[in-house]
Amino acid sequence: MVRKVFVLVMVLLWCEEMLAQVGLSRKYGNQQDTKGLSINYSSPKEYEIADIEVKGVEFLDNNALISLSGLRVGDKIKIPGESISAAIKKLWKQGIIGNVSIYANKVEEGKIWLTIELTERPRLTSYEFVGISKSMQGELKDQIDLVRGKILTDVLIKNTQHAVFSYMEGKGYLNAEVNISQEKDTLLSNSVKIIIDVEKNSKVKIKDINFYGDDQFASSKLRSKLKKTGQRPRFTIVKDLFEKTLWVLNPKNFFHFASHREEVDKVALMEYLGEHVYVNVFKSSKYVKSDYEADKDLLIAFYNSKGYRDAEIVKDSIYAINGKQINIDMYVDPGVKYYFRNIDWTGNYIYTDEQLSKVLGVRSGDVYDLELIQKKLNFNPNGTDVSALYMDDGYLFFSVTPVEVGVYGDSIDLEMRIYEGVQATINKVTVSGNDKTNDHVVLRELRTYPGQKFSRADLIRTQRELSQLGYFDPEKVNPVPKPNPVDETVDIEWQLAERANDQVELSGGWGGFYGFVGTLGISFNNFSVRNIADFSKWRPLPSGDGQKFSVRLQANGKQYQSYSVSFSEPWLGGRKPNNFGISFTQSVTRSINYFATSPTDQGKLGLTGVTVSLGRRLTWPDDFFTISNSLGYLRYDRTGVYNQGQTRGSSHSFTFNTTIARNSADNPMYPRTGSNLSLSASFTPPYSLLGSNIDYNDPNANVYKYLEYHKWNFDMWYYMKLVGDLVLASKMHIGYLGSYSDKVGVGPYERFTLGGSGLTGQNFLLGTDVIGLRGYEDNSLRPVDNNGTPETTADDITGGTVFTKFAMELRYPVSLNPSATIYGLTFFEGGNNWNDYSQFNPYDMYRSVGVGVRIFMPAFGLLGLDWAYGLDPVFGGNTISGPQFHFTIGQQIR
Repeated sequence: MVRKVFVLVMVLLWCEEMLAQVGLSRKYGNQQDTKGLSINYSSPKEYEIADIEVKGVEFLDNNALISLSGLRVGDKIKIPGESISAAIKKLWKQGIIGNVSIYANKVEEGKIWLTIELTERPRLTSYEFVGISKSMQGELKDQIDLVRGKILTDVLIKNTQHAVFSYMEGKGYLNAEVNISQEKDTLLSNSVKIIIDVEKNSKVKIKDINFYGDDQFASSKLRSKLKKTGQRPRFTIVKDLFEKTLWVLNPKNFFHFASHREEVDKVALMEYLGEHVYVNVFKSSKYVKSDYEADKDLLIAFYNSKGYRDAEIVKDSIYAINGKQINIDMYVDPGVKYYFRNIDWTGNYIYTDEQLSKVLGVRSGDVYDLELIQKKLNFNPNGTDVSALYMDDGYLFFSVTPVEVGVYGDSIDLEMRIYEGVQATINKVTVSGNDKTNDHVVLRELRTYPGQKFSRADLIRTQRELSQLGYFDPEKVNPVPKPNPVDETVDIEWQLAERANDQVELSGGWGGFYGFVGTLGISFNNFSVRNIADFSKWRPLPSGDGQKFSVRLQANGKQYQSYSVSFSEPWLGGRKPNNFGISFTQSVTRSINYFATSPTDQGKLGLTGVTVSLGRRLTWPDDFFTISNSLGYLRYDRTGVYNQGQTRGSSHSFTFNTTIARNSADNPMYPRTGSNLSLSASFTPPYSLLGSNIDYNDPNANVYKYLEYHKWNFDMWYYMKLVGDLVLASKMHIGYLGSYSDKVGVGPYERFTLGGSGLTGQNFLLGTDVIGLRGYEDNSLRPVDNNGTPETTADDITGGTVFTKFAMELRYPVSLNPSATIYGLTFFEGGNNWNDYSQFNPYDMYRSVGVGVRIFMPAFGLLGLDWAYGLDPVFGGNTISGPQFHFTIGQQIR
């Protein structure tokens, strides 16, 4: 038996050697040929390579192929031997060869002439998808590595097939089938086109996610910690829970129930919902393996944050229910719940143990949460952390490492090992990426200067200031510290990415009574006055100095025209952030009567105004505050019969305005955190109290020749990040218009009207503050008397002297790309206005709910579209306002 095995092994070895020499052995065999080459496996002969020829090549380079083979002219090889088989293997490994053989075509005086004969793999000319939509095809083209002219290898086909399947799996098509076929290209030799045929089949979704082995947390709580993996939404019938059937829909945190019982046990209902009903409208129920694996880590992190340091997922099971649904069973072992016992500090000299423990805010007996410890040691977005104490004082090289030094039952001792290092001084500060904006515009916003101590707080604040400029992509303002421990310094590079911020407004709209109204406007938000004479800096106008220049005109013909020009310089003089601005506006509206017999029957209201302002940044109470003062002059010219009112001639308004504001929002286009507060007050001279010669008791006197009033506005925006980029934006606006004397009262101008989109330019109400309130017609919400009738002034101009507005928006971004920032929102808002403060009632509001979208494009600014549903009737009617669409242009103030 042993002898038979030995003979079999020898035969197999001989066959392997024969196959290795396939080129030569098949050509010549074990016999003498006409050229004198004899192959004898028992006695190999040595030959010198005289020449190497390549056949069968059309696109590949002959010399490159010879080099890849490892054979060289002048080399001595043995035949039979390893050199030929090694050359074949090397060529085959490249993946570009279909078939290869090597044979000798001449032997003479110990020299051999070799021929490498091969066939090339085909090249790719094109590819197409079958079975999927054009949008899917577009996304897949970015994920597959198929380029025209590329050699079509087996590996390339397999990788393409895998990439397509992975993409389909990410879309929820776990049962997708991908077949790749080849078609010969008749126009080009040795070229093919491939067809990628995708059979999507049904989407696979998660029906149920079940948890076993844990009695500490409800299953609904655990499911909520899975960020992207959710089970399908569904209705649940709760039978006999309160003696009668209840139909329950539970979209995550909200529930609705109907019952014939007067009293419902809500606690029992919520307990049942927590165990049996779970719907998350923000999660997809499709199964994506990578998302699921990441969510398992998040689940363990949740357990760790609750003190379950040793928690683990013992096993999980994913199984199909049918061709469209799967279930997930997760077996969790939470382990023991741990608590902090002693926390000691070592290596600290700058701050005492008591100071550090106070900042840490963790006490003996607190639930063990190492993630919380890391956050409070290194970076805490919601407050001060230990690292900030050191790094804001220059200790850039500071580090702290928490180490578990003892576990006693369910209690753990921690030791905080600190390395304080030395204070780092800023050496060099550089800026890159500002191709259009001049360096001094960036440098004047920096709070990190060469020679000062490093401060992390200054770094973060500078990042915010540069983001707020509007010249750069806020998501790409990136500070890069480059520490130099040897000389105890740090270099800081500010990496920026310019974005287009000049805006063109070209639009048309229907202005109700006025018909079609066209608008043309242009704003240069990075203008430069000093470069006006340098035409090389025109892009298309001189730019780069951070100034703003705007021109806007709007008209529908004779009935309405409006023109405005404005300019602002944020750093007047170039040394301090003193904002200087000047603006001019002129508008006119006409009440045209085509049947009038006299020019006096034609009504007209004209407005001419100029404003000069100067503002500066404050350092108290903190450096987020600014103050701005302005002087304005407005002239109202009212002639003829305008709006059935009385002829009043001209009115003049000289106004001093002061505005105190605080803005800590982190991003101008999509704020996630921070707030924006503004309190403004406008005052005119009190002519009636200064001995005016106007007889206010004369009904024919123009008592409004010189307008007198004081006007107050308070505006507040607050942004709170909920989860990820989901943001809750809360807003509050309050306005009040008062008079100095009862004998004059509040005039017809500067009043408040509510309703609609809030676009003053589209409402044509000159001398009126238009406050948007979605869900109602433009300017439809005006003060009403006790009978529900709209109140008017003596001049038949309506509008309130007091208004309030409150709004809450839930926002989520679709794209934060600087070329098109897009986010969707859902909102609830309410507001009202009153003719007198004595009528003010904060609970009397017109309410609305709705959804919308905002799109910011640098060339056009912020565009908005809202669908709103007004929940209340207008002017005390019986019919609610109902659904309304609203379109907005620009950032609305209120």
